[in-house]
Amino acid sequence: MIRLFTRYFLQFILLVLIQVFVLNNIQMGGYLNPYLYIMFILLLPFQTPQWLLLVLGFFLGLSIDLFTHTPGMHSTATIFMAFVRPYALRLISPREGYETGTNPSLHFYGFNWYLRYALILVFSHHLVLFFIEAYRFSDFFYTFARVVLSTALTTLLIITIQFLFYRD
Repeated sequence: MIRLFTRYFLQFILLVLIQVFVLNNIQMGGYLNPYLYIMFILLLPFQTPQWLLLVLGFFLGLSIDLFTHTPGMHSTATIFMAFVRPYALRLISPREGYETGTNPSLHFYGFNWYLRYALILVFSHHLVLFFIEAYRFSDFFYTFARVVLSTALTTLLIITIQFLFYRD
């Protein structure tokens, strides 16, 4: 139990630091914004209770908000993503269900399953985040283009990291 807590705590810290000190400093024409920190919510075990997902989502978003001076934007988007996660898992669940003691991983459930899982959650996060940031619907198509392109880039980063570092 302590080992699992330490593992997830280190993942939390590492993903926040990478986001704040590396990815937030990359400018790609305003359309591409990679948000790798949300991978923390994607990696949590299937048995994580809904209330804990929401609390972890809040603290994850709050930590990014504190570093980037965006009061509540990332918190709101990350809480929404944590809220959607159980519904997305039910929507794409294998016919025989999820095995007890497994985590959502590309190596265990396959590329197609993980791609759908990541796309649903990353898109939901980015949709909320970018529309809160725009704070109006007058730039709907510009904002939606940012959502789609950033979702593609973030998902590509997440899948690349899954291939390179996670062999669960």
